[in-house]
This record gives sequence, C-alpha cells and structure tokens, in this order.
Amino acid sequence: MAEPRHLPVLVQQVVELFRPCGTGLLVDATVGLGGHSEALLQAFPQAQVLGLDVDPEALAYAQKRLAPFGARVELVRASYSALSELLAERGLAPSGVLFDLGVSSLQLDVAERGFSFRLEGPLDMRFAREGPTLAEILSATSEPELASWLSTYGEEKKARPIARAILRALSQGHLRTTLDLRRVVWSVTGPKRGHVDPATRTFQALRIVTNRELSGLSPALEEAARSLRPAGRLLVLAYHSLEDRIVKTTFRRLSGHCVCPPGTPTCRCNPEELLSVLTKKPILPSSEEVRQNPRARSAKLRAVEKKP
Repeated sequence: MAEPRHLPVLVQQVVELFRPCGTGLLVDATVGLGGHSEALLQAFPQAQVLGLDVDPEALAYAQKRLAPFGARVELVRASYSALSELLAERGLAPSGVLFDLGVSSLQLDVAERGFSFRLEGPLDMRFAREGPTLAEILSATSEPELASWLSTYGEEKKARPIARAILRALSQGHLRTTLDLRRVVWSVTGPKRGHVDPATRTFQALRIVTNRELSGLSPALEEAARSLRPAGRLLVLAYHSLEDRIVKTTFRRLSGHCVCPPGTPTCRCNPEELLSVLTKKPILPSSEEVRQNPRARSAKLRAVEKKP
C-alpha cells in the first residue's frame, strides 16, 4: 500500500501553543499518522510523546514515521477515553494534551475503509475495525431513527427524504458501496454544485454513528484536563460544528461559566474554575493552508491552560 499523504492541520499554531509546556510529556490522544507528534518531537528535544489511536493501520504508519525518535515515543492502541487510565498506570501527569478529531488521510484515501464518497468501497466506516459495519447498522435501523441521525449529526435539512431513499435502496439491493450511497443522496439533493458535495453531511452523520464519536468526547476532555500538570495545556482541533460546540461548552464549564440552557432556574452543570481559556475565538487555518490542504478548511483550534 502506498504511503498516505498526510499534512497535519495548523501544525505551527499547535507547536507555539505548546511552547510554554513543551519540556515534559505531551499526549497525542488521536495520533493518526503522527504528523503533529513528529512536529512536537522536533520542536521540543526534551519532550516525550504518548500517542493513542484506535486504528491499528494508523498506528502502524505512525510507528514508522516516529521511529527515529526512539524511546521518546510510546504508541498505544486505545481510545482517548482510556487516557486517564493509561496515565494512572504509568504514574504520569502530562504537560500537554492534543485532540485532533475527525478522519485521517489514511481513512479517507483508502477505498476499502469505506469513509470516502469519492472512492468506491464497502459500507464500513469503522475506525477500529471492530463492531458492526455501517452496512450492518443501516440494515437494523428504522427510517425515523436514520432521519434523526442525519438531522442531528449531519445537520441535514433533507434528512427524512434521504433516510427514506437510503432504506429503499437497501431493501432493493441497490446500496452496496460508498458510491451507491452518494448516488442515493444525490437522488434527493441533486448532484454536486460548488466546493461541498451534498453527500458530505450524510457521510459525516453515518461515520459519527458508526464510531459513537460524540458520546464520550466531553468526559474525555474533562479527564484530560484533570490529568494535566498545573499550567499544562489542552488543545483540540475540531472539524464540524457539533464537535466544536462540545469542546467550547466543556471548556466554558471548566473555566467557571454556567452552560445550562437559558431559563434554567437553578444551575445544574456544576461549573468549576479548573482552566483558563487561551483562545477567546477558535484559531482558523489561513487561506494558504487551505489551498495546500483543502481538508483543513473547516478546522477550528481551541486551547486552555490548567490553573496552578
């Protein structure tokens, strides 16, 4: 298999945000193909990196990429939800933690992984290659449930007719590959116009459901924040509004602000002053970075620092 093309997003900004704490342990909680870890290890010669990922193929590439750094790197096949447990086992408190959410180049560029609507592959979409595939999930769901997923996780305005079309195509044996799925979406939305494919929102929603991406994000961020040394930093790269909303809300609550819905008579979210927000607004990629790496266009980088 050819080496995947991988350009880490906002890499210089990540390095600069970690500069005040770059001499200790840095955790790359979603190491992917190792691009951010490589940059951090090069920038901070005294740093060590603990990298986590659920995708065994991504870890294999990261292992190869980071091999020149030897014992300064430890890679573990694990979800970021296991971070606090892994740190406790090792008796470690990191000086920095990075979450780079979303899909890696390896997953998008390898057709048989089933993530891309540009390449023909099976209806899979599993990060960890474990659990039910997308095809199995679709075969066991109802139209209202599928429409709810598309609306909630894809923010798709045509969720109901797309859900109906997907399940009809599945029952008729016309839905077997990722390109079949795109054609079904296009049958409702019309074909691509402009820069964003109409299938993007549906594929995003189904990927989130297949991997249960959002359910554990806020608890994982909170555990990562608590694990930090004083003045340690937590950075998160998010790629769609649902992720970013969770990140922003979690950071606000852990920096002492109530995030209960308006009109709630009594605060129930238990805010605490654990963190200081370093990015009042998210850092966005430049137009030049987006030109070089179109997948960076939707990225938002937020950062916080643990209070002494």
